[in-house]
Amino acid sequence: MHRPAEVLSGGPKLAAASRVAAAWALGYALYRGYYALGGTWGILGTPVSHAQWIRINAIAAGMLLAAAVAPIAFLRAWHMRTMRPFLLVVAWLVSVACVSHATIAMTTRVLSLTGMLEIDYPFWETIDTRKADLQDLFFNEPWFLVEGLLWAAIAWFGALRASHRRGWWIGSALGATMLMTALGLLTSFGVIEAVIVG
Repeated sequence: MHRPAEVLSGGPKLAAASRVAAAWALGYALYRGYYALGGTWGILGTPVSHAQWIRINAIAAGMLLAAAVAPIAFLRAWHMRTMRPFLLVVAWLVSVACVSHATIAMTTRVLSLTGMLEIDYPFWETIDTRKADLQDLFFNEPWFLVEGLLWAAIAWFGALRASHRRGWWIGSALGATMLMTALGLLTSFGVIEAVIVG
């Protein structure tokens, strides 16, 4: 018996995960957009350059707006079998990048709070490092963690759960996340040099 494409590719659960991911990204985009528009409430110190601070937040807000649009824009594409490999790659990249970002930063913030690691703040003239650690640990990084998991859920409901390659996707994502986390922590401790692209 033929099943509709929407059933094959996740249906309501895919739509729900996509909408939650979009709303989650939009919320963070509004937060960064507030600072991009010159807002000052909640700033934990004095930036070296206020213009640079606004520019960084404007770029971040733009990227987050794109991240908010993407899950909804891709929703129909999951119903197209020819598009699913591309979408799975995108979801893999976003999941690994976001979860790795969270695991690296959350670990370094805990180490900073316990005095085991000193974090450099080159873009700040003055900053309350304890408040910065706590804000990142309990606000910024949980956002990245949840965003990465939401994209994993999108991949699962979009195509993975019915794919015989789901074990490879999940295993490679976990492996890449552990590798990126290890490299990030080694960089934080100065064991290896940071790689800067561009």
